[in-house]
Amino acid sequence: MSFRIVGLEAGDFAPYFFMSDAELRRSGARMVVADAHPGFPCRASLEDARQGERVLLINFTSHDVANPYRTAHAIYVREGVSAPEPWIDRLPPVFAGRTMSLRGFDDEGMMVRALLAGSGEVEAGIAALFAEPRVACIHAHNAAYGCFAARIEREGDGL
Repeated sequence: MSFRIVGLEAGDFAPYFFMSDAELRRSGARMVVADAHPGFPCRASLEDARQGERVLLINFTSHDVANPYRTAHAIYVREGVSAPEPWIDRLPPVFAGRTMSLRGFDDEGMMVRALLAGSGEVEAGIAALFAEPRVACIHAHNAAYGCFAARIEREGDGL
């Protein structure tokens, strides 16, 4: 099964990088400096921030549906980055070394199957979920912290 992974649109988060700390707090966001590598996975570039790099920490609704599976959680976005070309049939760097929760959703946004995939098992997990015909897309989350990592779609279905 061919798949594609695309980072979030960095431009959607650009205004936050010009806000004061007080404005960020009112928005429920924070600006932090990466103090380790890895550890600050950017959802736009799909790479970990480098140590000393400024990153936005913000709540993001990754599954904006009108059903019980609506999901929001904290994510990081690096300053001044853009989404790379889609990752086709390969994993972005931000997945490396992490256990991922892979959640398969149907066309109505209802979860139909989920699994945990350790480092080196994610591609097999994607194939297993897409083998289920009802799975329209997969959301990958970091298993330990629960934050959204990326949306995975069948290649050819478009975003």
